[in-house]
Formats: sequence, C-alpha cells, structure tokens
Amino acid sequence: MKRSLFVAALAGIAVVSLPFEARAQVSSVVKPVQFGISLGASLPTSDLSDIANTGWNANGHVAFNPALIPLGIRVDAGYSRFGFKQGVDGDIHFTNVTGNLIYKIPSQAVSPYLLGGAGWYNVGASVPGFFSDSENKFGWNVGAGIHMPLSGFDTFLEAKYTQIQTEDPPVKYIPITFGVMF
Repeated sequence: MKRSLFVAALAGIAVVSLPFEARAQVSSVVKPVQFGISLGASLPTSDLSDIANTGWNANGHVAFNPALIPLGIRVDAGYSRFGFKQGVDGDIHFTNVTGNLIYKIPSQAVSPYLLGGAGWYNVGASVPGFFSDSENKFGWNVGAGIHMPLSGFDTFLEAKYTQIQTEDPPVKYIPITFGVMF
C-alpha cells in the first residue's frame, strides 16, 4: 500500500511540476478522433503484490476530443500480464475494455491531464499442467498523465490506479504506460 501511494504521489508531482515555459513552446492542434497504442510496466499492489512480480501491459486506444471543451472520451482495450513470485511457472493476466473521461488541463503544448473510467475485465490465471481459469469482472481506474504533441502525432505518459472487483479482496495494480496517438 505504501509503495502504491508513493508511486501515485510521484506521478502527480511530475504532472504538476512541468515548467509553464515548456508548455508554450509547441502549438497543439485538436484532432476530433485519434487512434493509438501504448506499452508499459504494471506494478502489482495490495494482495496482488504478495504473489506477483512487476508485469507489463499493451493497449489500444480510440479518443474522441471535442474542440471547445477540455473534456474528452477515450476507449481503451488492454492486456496486462504478471508472472508469479518464487519461481512458479505461470501467470496472472487481465484483458480489459474500459471507457474513460479525460480532462486535459488547458495549455499550449505539453499538458497534464486527469482520467477516470470503468469497464469489463477478464481476470485469468494459469499454471501449465495444473490449472487455467478466468472470469469476467467489473473494474475501474483513476490516473494522471502528460500529453505531448509532436509533428504529425501525439505522445503521452500516464499512470492509472486500477481496481478489479473480485469476490475476495479486490485486485489492484498500477499500469504506467507510454503511448502514441495518431
């Protein structure tokens, strides 16, 4: 729990401490619809950190960006995988589709944003030769990121606290991703 709070606090500080001069150097054009991909590390927290190592994630995105307001919608489809600790062969994995609201803090160039959403998660675990199981669950996420427009495409770096509602204690992890939007 302390490690996840530290990571979330560090990401928040990084987002709000960007110099305003850096934000004014690049002009951003709002694209009404964007498609993108992202990759990154997934940090297990709470009970998941007791049984799983740091994992990885891969995602696809479709974003809808209104021109006159800083609030947009992004649909994410993702996959996260964690290996078991102590040399156990196998993995814990999550496939998801979520809808997110994104609030971009207005600026000229590099801009921080906040996001939150909910959706469907398929929770699975497997150990070759012993078992393989999965089930569908509801989950939600909240996070922050930095949007950086470049020539012809945009990049972003974000961290999201994710919680999947399971019968036992909820599954919690923090994916930290770097992505490209076209």
